[in-house]
Amino acid sequence: MIIAVIGNSSCSAEEAKLAETVGELLAQRGAIIICGGLGGVMEAVCRGARSKNGLTIGILPGGDSSLANPWVSIPIVTGIGEARNVAVVKSSQAVIAIGGSYGTLTEIAHALKSSIPVIGLHTWSLFRNGQEDSSIIEVHDAEEAVDKATSLAKRHKAYETA
Repeated sequence: MIIAVIGNSSCSAEEAKLAETVGELLAQRGAIIICGGLGGVMEAVCRGARSKNGLTIGILPGGDSSLANPWVSIPIVTGIGEARNVAVVKSSQAVIAIGGSYGTLTEIAHALKSSIPVIGLHTWSLFRNGQEDSSIIEVHDAEEAVDKATSLAKRHKAYETA
């Protein structure tokens, strides 16, 4: 199964620790991690996954693979800038959002529009017409995020073809 982990390229120490733990737990469950391949949350999740011999894929916005963080196993250069956000989430069966700014919000939107489950860990909440929208599944710690993501990924239609 492939799980996307998304978040800001500059993050707090707390978000980095959460992302690193998420990476460790996903790797221990045999999940492949896909992310944007740069710093912050992306670097922390890759570091955690690689510490447990996990496989990490970084979909890079530019055309230079040397810009990937050192814990990316497979850097994929695109040269398409932030449009690579679509490839990150659509290549997964579930998404874990940790913190994040507007780029993360676009990834959340693309995932939800594609019916890919999004698990939120200290990230965005959505409102529509003044009513809370519960499309992002809110969790409170790394273990709960990984439990939800792996469970939902196994049920997601794309998992059968991956």
